Amino acid sequence: MLFARVSRFQKGIRPRSLRPLHGFTLVELLVVIAIVATLIGMLLPAVQSAREAARRSACQNNLRQLGLATLNHENAKKHFPPSAIAVTEAGKAPWSGQAAMLPFMEGDNLFRRIDFTKPYNDPVNKDLWPPKGVAAMRIDALVCPSEPNARPVPDTDGLPKHYPLNYGLNTGEYLVYDPATKATGSGGFAPFSKLRAASYADGLSKTLAMAEVKAYTPRCQDVTGLPAAAFASPTEVTAAMTNGWSVDGGHTEWVCGRTLHIGFTTTFTPGTRVPHVAGGTTYDVDISSSREGVDTTSATRAAVTSRSHHGDLVNASFLDGSVRSITSDIDLTVWRGLGSRAGGETVSAP
Repeated sequence: MLFARVSRFQKGIRPRSLRPLHGFTLVELLVVIAIVATLIGMLLPAVQSAREAARRSACQNNLRQLGLATLNHENAKKHFPPSAIAVTEAGKAPWSGQAAMLPFMEGDNLFRRIDFTKPYNDPVNKDLWPPKGVAAMRIDALVCPSEPNARPVPDTDGLPKHYPLNYGLNTGEYLVYDPATKATGSGGFAPFSKLRAASYADGLSKTLAMAEVKAYTPRCQDVTGLPAAAFASPTEVTAAMTNGWSVDGGHTEWVCGRTLHIGFTTTFTPGTRVPHVAGGTTYDVDISSSREGVDTTSATRAAVTSRSHHGDLVNASFLDGSVRSITSDIDLTVWRGLGSRAGGETVSAP
């Protein structure tokens, strides 16, 4: 046996236990890792783009549902819903036009039980959805899938008291409502007004109904001394920002029929940055004078910009129920023309 083993060594045959093991070297392993990381880096933007395309499509479907509900409302009541619906108690917040549409979505019998003559926090309405009532409910059709702040507004005890939304009603260029004269803005919807199809000189297909807005928008409300004419540029807004400042108070109450919460104006084109510095931070803001229904003498003027989480475009619906994407580089005159119901402007819809 010893001779046999020696003979094998002499013949150049090495035992299996002494043969070198073949595997990846450290350099080879690092190269493979680098290749895999590069492939992931190339693939990730495509995956993210596909996901955003799906979310944008779902956002457009939400607007189609709301457009259908608006048309169902008009068909049943022979007028479009007001942007703000007055209640019997003076000084109480009006209901929103979005709330008025809900009974016409999917035949929801529960929403048909709302008493719109009473405030949303009245026991008659609040007890339908205890403990905080309908105001705290999430309405999926009102929330864009790309909204990162889709969360309830808590009260002092941490309980949900309101829920935001992402689809604002077109309430005009700048003037929204003057209670002294009953004058309304030029938008597709107006506070405390029952607009009929004949009210739209431009035609339903060329009049904006709704467009995207961002939840928890920084804003100033009940600002005194706003100019009678619309701001000429976004930089003019910051000089008017006085009382009523909140870093996240806008578009947080889908039930409240005030433009700062449920609307937009065409003062500026979609996605226009309206800068205001507060506490060393620059915010993108909205502004409004006395809100709709606060009193019977003060006019509501507002610069509430349509914004989205879809890059340089917003999804918007028109009063005929169609939905289109509108880019931020749209001409301001065209944007305001699309926002007007009664001007008779001849503009080409994007």
